[in-house]
Amino acid sequence: MPGTGAPLADHALLLHPDDHVAVALRDLPPGLKLTHGTLTVDVTAAIPQGHKLCVRDMPADTPVHKYGQTIGRTTTAVRAGEHVHSHNLAMDTVRPAYEFGTGRVTVPRASVTRTFEGFERVGGAVGTRNYVGIVTSVNCSASTARMIADQFRGPVMDAWPHVDGVVALTHDSGCGMVPSSEGGQILRRTLRGYAAHPNVGAVLAIGLGCEMLAVDALLHDLPAPADTLVSQLTIQDQGGVRATVRAGVTAVRELIEQLDQRRRTTVPASRLILGLNCGGSDGYSGITANPALGHASDLLVAQGATTVLAETPEVFGAEHLLTRRAVSSAVGHRLLDRIAWWQKYVAAGGGTLDNNPSPGNKAGGLTTILEKSLGAVAKGGTAELTAVYEYAERITAAGFTFMDTPGYDPVSVTGLVAGGATVVCFTTGRGSVLGSKPVPTLKVATNTTMYERMRDDMDLNAGPIATGDATVAEIGDRIFEEILAVASGRMTVSEDLDLGRDEFIPWQLGAVT
Repeated sequence: MPGTGAPLADHALLLHPDDHVAVALRDLPPGLKLTHGTLTVDVTAAIPQGHKLCVRDMPADTPVHKYGQTIGRTTTAVRAGEHVHSHNLAMDTVRPAYEFGTGRVTVPRASVTRTFEGFERVGGAVGTRNYVGIVTSVNCSASTARMIADQFRGPVMDAWPHVDGVVALTHDSGCGMVPSSEGGQILRRTLRGYAAHPNVGAVLAIGLGCEMLAVDALLHDLPAPADTLVSQLTIQDQGGVRATVRAGVTAVRELIEQLDQRRRTTVPASRLILGLNCGGSDGYSGITANPALGHASDLLVAQGATTVLAETPEVFGAEHLLTRRAVSSAVGHRLLDRIAWWQKYVAAGGGTLDNNPSPGNKAGGLTTILEKSLGAVAKGGTAELTAVYEYAERITAAGFTFMDTPGYDPVSVTGLVAGGATVVCFTTGRGSVLGSKPVPTLKVATNTTMYERMRDDMDLNAGPIATGDATVAEIGDRIFEEILAVASGRMTVSEDLDLGRDEFIPWQLGAVT
């Protein structure tokens, strides 16, 4: 009889009253009886933590609802109490009609102006860190750049307490490509974005001397703040690697001496650009960390700041929710154009966008890209969508925006940073360990189990939301405060581990000849 079992809410989360599935808060054994109002669910299969429990009988080919949205269709009849996952749930190719601007929410301006301590740059940009960036025009100069940067690691930097470090931005391209091609333009835009970044007070550009993307072309009309210090070297002109390393160390030392004179000042939170990203998502991502980060995003938008969602393959299936929030049909259609580009791109490689959920995502309880995307867009809060950018395009609009990037975390974050993000907030359920020099990355765990296991790699835990020990707003407020603290200089765990040197990975497209 209804009411004779344990309360469903103690064991699983039903996210919308009409949902067909609930998310297990812990491993659920067969034989457990759960009740929710008039619903009685007899668990008939082992349901792992974070996975989906069927709460209503469904015949085959039924659209399955979670978050009040469709996450796929049943491939067989599914009974209440069963485990819903890849064995009985598949992609739903029926897409909802697109609307533009019908769901716009204008986040009211905050009544209290919040501030952080940042590095003001000539022209109005504000950095959250003060780095020397060694930008390489071609892979042939990568080793040389690393040799130079390695001379400025560890205790040697104690002599310059107001400089955060020297980072070699190396990559695997720059030659054997057509500079005017799509891939060539993306690489150039990415490298120039880092060289002009407000967290980079000084740039040393290093090339080989015969590459297609030459140093001079890389630096020409660089849209950097007027106080960015710029120097350049080519290995062939210097006389080889050893000579270039000696000259580079001298040049960097001179740049550091000048950068060390700069100081943080109090600036309004409106000067922040926050990159929103996720990786190693699980069944809790769309319930805990992502909506909490969305709350923090809205708080920043209320301050007049900019937040940037990314990972186009991981909004597919939820893009209709974003077009409803677009400030104009042009903005909404620009997002749909990028979705269409991705569909053609993956089809050319013999795949589909539903290939996106990784084995780790599926082990964590996510089944289809629709389900993953519905949780992923929660990072963007509720504010209206003001702009859509191409990969590494300079971010100029205030408010909630979007950048077209792959779902692969280092490539995605590289694009956000190249566009101007000065802090990155990264949610993870399985335990990603990303860093992103020269920009601090704040990592938020979606569940307490992983947070406790990987405490040294996580900055914040959103797991208490799932257990009812904290609300989305409470964790979101905590994330917001931590963003301001990190922007003011507090080190993240990734920075403490010196991560971020190897996570600079520009998106590579096009032929290499």
